[in-house]
Amino acid sequence: MSFAPVYLDWNATTPLDAVVREAMLPWLGAAEPARFGNASSRHEYGRQARAAVDEARARVAAAVGAHATEVVFTSGGSEANNLFLKGAAATMKPGLVAVSSIEHPCVREPARQLQRAGWILHEIAVDEQGRIDADDWQSVLAARARLVSVMFANNETGVIQDVAALAAQARAAGAWFHTDAVQALGKLELDFRALGVHAMTLSAHKIGGPLGAGALVVDKRVELAPLIAGGGQERGLRSGTENVAAIVGFGVACERARAVREAEAMRLGQLRDELEAALTQCGAQVFSAAAPRLPNTVFFAVAQLDGETLVGKLDRAGFACASGSACSSANPEPSHTLLAMGVAPELARAALRVSLGRGTTAADVRQFMNAFARVVGELKNLASVST
Repeated sequence: MSFAPVYLDWNATTPLDAVVREAMLPWLGAAEPARFGNASSRHEYGRQARAAVDEARARVAAAVGAHATEVVFTSGGSEANNLFLKGAAATMKPGLVAVSSIEHPCVREPARQLQRAGWILHEIAVDEQGRIDADDWQSVLAARARLVSVMFANNETGVIQDVAALAAQARAAGAWFHTDAVQALGKLELDFRALGVHAMTLSAHKIGGPLGAGALVVDKRVELAPLIAGGGQERGLRSGTENVAAIVGFGVACERARAVREAEAMRLGQLRDELEAALTQCGAQVFSAAAPRLPNTVFFAVAQLDGETLVGKLDRAGFACASGSACSSANPEPSHTLLAMGVAPELARAALRVSLGRGTTAADVRQFMNAFARVVGELKNLASVST
């Protein structure tokens, strides 16, 4: 490798924060005093576990301006998204379900399952910047959609939607409105009450927390059927013995992310701008540059260069980045997000995502740009020789 490995894929996952790990260790039996109770048990061990879960629930709620009783712990963002869509659909007659055309697969796929079960599915169009198309959105409202899901910030482009305005309009039209805020947590201010959404999805491993922990923050007035039946944990919405260690880690991660959010957003935004300026000089096209975006995310392409090839060469040079969403990396098709934005398939196949995080330094960005310029030059030379 040309440099020490540099991680530039923070939207896929983040390293476990050291303070979070320390908080989890007793619940993994790896630190004294060892904690191992079942939170449903009615003895001291169980009471300790229940107190830890309750404390974590309060921390997660505080991070998004919700009440602790509105937080339902899940195994991650995918389960939380499925819980809302399928859980809500199970309580009503089939009608129109509308999700944006740029949603993560864990929203698009359950919506398609509902379609096979008799629901009418509408994928809301976006404009060339990846923002909800105003005319198509009005058609959804006019059609009296029953369920709507629009992600807060896109995992590939970083584009931020005006969720508060969309939620207000959906409520007025009688729809239940959900937002996948997995990428927004820790990067943007989130206020569940002020946003006016019925439900919001969160995930721990995007903010320095453990894998396998997430939450659906849901208005208690919303009726949901559980995906998992059993002992009635999580207000009956998610049965199963709680993963206390992961839940504890999630709570601490939320507290940690909340404390540094504003400073990190400013720092990462400056690094992102520097990176984009350098990319433009290398002939790259930055997608959604004119839209409000997450401060840490750059999605771009160099025409006629394959994104997967770039990822491989940059990996060998010591830089970990992505050609799109890590959760759909097995799919060789071009980014569905870019296609929905009207990007030509050949350019969409060239797309590369760099996402920055708490561990990213200015030196990392400079080293990446040096490596990227070199790799692009090599690939262009090869292409010219082959022709």
